Amino acid sequence: MKISAQEEYGLRCLLQLARAEHEGESLTLAQIARREGISVANAGKLMWIMNKAGLVQSTRGTKGGYTLARPASEIRLNEVIRVLDHDTVQNHCQSYTGVMDACDETPLNK
Repeated sequence: MKISAQEEYGLRCLLQLARAEHEGESLTLAQIARREGISVANAGKLMWIMNKAGLVQSTRGTKGGYTLARPASEIRLNEVIRVLDHDTVQNHCQSYTGVMDACDETPLNK
């Protein structure tokens, strides 16, 4: 299964938020961008998309930042892919090149 750059960076941003949550803190957009080596504008776009989808939440103010909207254990990979690329794991198998007759990956949450 191939993932797009947007999907990869979105997943990496979520991992940064999961680590920060474990330490009881939130991350600013600049912190997320710096930790992942992407522009603040790109991080902002990703966080906006994931905020609209209910994966992350933002808090304004001097002590504000981004946090996961729910526990990391409740966020599924295919949900993140669907949000970031408007696609599902099922559609990634259309160009299947494996040795089996067909791709056996199916969406877990529809």
